[in-house]
Amino acid sequence: MRIMAIDYGDARTGIAVSDLLCSIVGTTMVIHSRNQDKVLEQILQLVKEHQVSQLVMGLPKNMDGTEGVRADLCRGFAKRIEDASGINVAMWDERRTTVEAHNILSAHNYHGKKRKNTVDAVAASLILEGYLAFRGR
Repeated sequence: MRIMAIDYGDARTGIAVSDLLCSIVGTTMVIHSRNQDKVLEQILQLVKEHQVSQLVMGLPKNMDGTEGVRADLCRGFAKRIEDASGINVAMWDERRTTVEAHNILSAHNYHGKKRKNTVDAVAASLILEGYLAFRGR
């Protein structure tokens, strides 16, 4: 069994896939597209390729816990993924994951374009790590 985390964005969508034991992040990547249909198609391809049986998507909440327009957009896209894949998409609070991802990349001397092309995959990894830790409890 593998779990895939999705950090959905306007231009880039971060993806992280667990190992077979669902204990650590095994693979990360970024889908570069503004076209929701193309992003969906690539996610479905990755689900099949990695034999994913569970999905988790970052839910962008405001710092006070409320949800805004971005959360609605993510919930809508999660529904499209569910309908197309037949796999339930768990929503996971992603507050501060992008900030943490930037901090991690800064600590490892990733700057400029190199950081821009990596930060979404790191954010997806943080979503997946949090979800795996939650499941382990």
